[in-house]
Amino acid sequence: MSTSHLALGIGIGSQSQAGAWLEVFYPYPLLNPTAALVDVFKHQLGYEGGNQVIALDKDSIPALATALTQAEYEQLAELLAISQDSEQPLVITILESDTAPASLAEVYLKLHLLSNRLVKPHQLNLTGMFGLLPNIAWTNQGPIALDELNDRRLQARLKGEWLTVVSVDKFPRMADYVVPAGVRIGDADRIRLGAHLGEGTTVMHEGFVNFNAGTLGTSMVEGRISAGVVVGKGSDLGGGCSTMGTLSGGNNVVISVGENCLLGANAGLGIPLGDRCTLEAGLYLTGGSKVTLLDDQGQEVKTIKASELAGQSDLLFRRNSQTGRIECKTNKSAIELNEALHAHN
Repeated sequence: MSTSHLALGIGIGSQSQAGAWLEVFYPYPLLNPTAALVDVFKHQLGYEGGNQVIALDKDSIPALATALTQAEYEQLAELLAISQDSEQPLVITILESDTAPASLAEVYLKLHLLSNRLVKPHQLNLTGMFGLLPNIAWTNQGPIALDELNDRRLQARLKGEWLTVVSVDKFPRMADYVVPAGVRIGDADRIRLGAHLGEGTTVMHEGFVNFNAGTLGTSMVEGRISAGVVVGKGSDLGGGCSTMGTLSGGNNVVISVGENCLLGANAGLGIPLGDRCTLEAGLYLTGGSKVTLLDDQGQEVKTIKASELAGQSDLLFRRNSQTGRIECKTNKSAIELNEALHAHN
């Protein structure tokens, strides 16, 4: 029997005219597949273990689909059956361990695991992924290699068609691959594949969620959740607010927002917050910001760097309107999200 494995997926991909992989869609990614399922691919395709991407020969589909049906994996068998006559290439990606990805197909499987809520941000090794993902023109006619874009645009015009370029990026829109249950998304362009949206999350039109980042439960997102940032349930990110990601200045410090927190409109966060914290509108707080601590009577206690308060709960950060200094005191009133906005996502 096979040893335990991390993940498995049957993918439908896109390639450039030169045969380079552009992207892979995994309709039914699996976390911790059973040994019996892995053995099907071992016996049918000669899988020998490790992390492997197997290009699927269409001639092998009938026997593989039959074996999957006999093993009671009807969903995967049906996927193969309906894909048999497609001209799109198929791949089987099997990950035995969570090592750094070695191919585009492996990266896409891990991004699918995140957006399907099978894993949480920071639970997968994504080291080196940027070097494996090409910049692609994402269009209304699918992904196109950049060096083929002009020819495709010309071909479309000659047919009386219009080729629309939605973005030029390494990442596609999450909603073109995964729409997790119980969420609302105002603008699908602003959620990248690999984002993790907890059930009950609402992302308004100006909200943004990067890959390997997101929410863990009911949240209101009107600001930016940068790469690597995780927001706890019950928290509200006000319009135009920003969180400092590990790719944009956060370095090795993982910025996170605890449960029932509020980041005011146009605020900025550069330290991790515990639960029930409030950051005043317009205040950008970095680890090096000098913060004056106040007691319950509003009297100054001492001044420290904001980084010394990282991860602590029940804090209110504000700017003194007369002196301009940043102050911190105990947060007496945690926010409560409007249940009506999230209950029927």
